[in-house]
Amino acid sequence: MKKLLKKSVWYLPGAVTGAIGGYFYWKYFGCNGTCLITSSPVRSIIYFAVMGTLVNSMFQGNRKKATENPSS
Repeated sequence: MKKLLKKSVWYLPGAVTGAIGGYFYWKYFGCNGTCLITSSPVRSIIYFAVMGTLVNSMFQGNRKKATENPSS
């Protein structure tokens, strides 16, 4: 359980940043009911939180390589 929590804690900053960005995107650029994602603040927040998590996970591979091979 601790290993899973330790591994998944790195996804949290990406999700929070994405959710905040999704809210502001909905507030300033969202449309009024015709767009599937940006018409609702909840959908926009969830979508951008998932995107933020995925972008953050791209950098997790670099972090693993740096800690496994410190002599390079």
